[in-house]
Amino acid sequence: MSDVSADQRFSLLLPVYGNDEPSQFERAFASATTGQTLSPTEVVLVQDGPVPHELESALVRAKESCPAPLVHVVIDERGGLAQALTLGLERCSYDIVARMDADDVALSERFARQMAKMGEGYDLVGTGMYEFADDTSEVLGRRTPPVGAEAIAKYARFHDPFNHPTVMYRKAVVARAGNYEDIGLMEDYWLFARMINAGARVENLPDPLVMYRVGAGAYARRGGKRQFEAEWNLQKALRRIGFTTRVQFLRNIAMRGVYRFVPVGIRRVLYRRMIQRGFSDVSPPSTSHGRATS
Repeated sequence: MSDVSADQRFSLLLPVYGNDEPSQFERAFASATTGQTLSPTEVVLVQDGPVPHELESALVRAKESCPAPLVHVVIDERGGLAQALTLGLERCSYDIVARMDADDVALSERFARQMAKMGEGYDLVGTGMYEFADDTSEVLGRRTPPVGAEAIAKYARFHDPFNHPTVMYRKAVVARAGNYEDIGLMEDYWLFARMINAGARVENLPDPLVMYRVGAGAYARRGGKRQFEAEWNLQKALRRIGFTTRVQFLRNIAMRGVYRFVPVGIRRVLYRRMIQRGFSDVSPPSTSHGRATS
C-alpha cells in the first residue's frame, strides 16, 4: 500500500454472521477489495458469533485473497449489528471507514468516488443503490438519497437519509456522536441523526454505487410489535435530543408506527413509495467473475 497517498487510506468494515451465504459473502468481499479502482488500505472483518463450516471456509479464502492487511475480529456470541460495528470500528486503523454488507455488491468506482468527496472535508458520505433479489443483472429498483446538507437534514426528520450499506464516514466523528446503539433495525438512522445534530458535514452521491440484495424476509422484518417498540423508542430519542419537533414526533409515530402493523404486501408498496425515491428504468451494471463494474 506504499503507493497509496496518506489522504487516500481507509479501512473497510465488513460484518458477517452465521446466516450469511458463503457465495454471497465471497462476491461481496471481492467486489469491495480486488474489484475496486481504489482498494481499501485495511480490511476489518467482524465475525458476529459462530459460523457454519462452509462460511468459515469462505472467510479463510477471503483472508488469503485479500490484497490488504486484514483484521479478523471474532465475537464469541452473536450480539447484533450495532455491537459488531462498534467493536469493528475500534479495530480500524484509519479514521476514514467504509461500510459494506456481506451480501451486497460494490460497483468498481465506489470507494474512489467517495474518497474524492471525503477529501472535500465531509464526515459522512453515502451513495445511491440498485436493488436486486438474486441476479445482479435484474434490477428491481433504485434508491436515490437526498443530496445536499439542507435536503438531507430535512429528509432525516422523517426517514433515514442514508443507505447504510453505502456509507463512508470518519471514525472520530462517529465516536463523538456516541457510536452505534442497538435500537431494533434502526441503529444506523439513530447514529446518523445524532451525527447531523452534532454538526457533522454530510453528503450523498445520488448515483447507485452499491447493489443491495433484497432478501425474501426484508419487508416482514420491518413489521410487528417488536419493530413498533423500536420505532417508538427511536422517535422518543429523536425528540429528546431536539432533532424533531413535537408535531414531527406525532406525525412520525402516526405514519411510521402504523406502517409496522399493515400486511406485508401493503408494507412493501408503502416502503417503495416512501423510501425508494428516484426510481427509473435503468440498465443494470455489467458484472463478471464476481466483480461489479460501473
